[in-house]
Amino acid sequence: MNTALAPELTASDRCDRCGAQAYIRARLVTGGELLFCAHHGRQHLPALMDRAVDIRDESDRLTETPISAPVEER
Repeated sequence: MNTALAPELTASDRCDRCGAQAYIRARLVTGGELLFCAHHGRQHLPALMDRAVDIRDESDRLTETPISAPVEER
């Protein structure tokens, strides 16, 4: 699940379990939200599926190739 309503996760969003950078946000049916790093998100995803209104998973950002400046030849 993914939603355009929740803002993108930033480096200041931290995992509720371990404090690492959060890449997964689960908005709960009860109105709260949980943030997880990729590891804990995968671990808790099965339990979250029937308790969440939506789940935003941005863990694919971990495998993106960063854009770098071109290297000049000497």
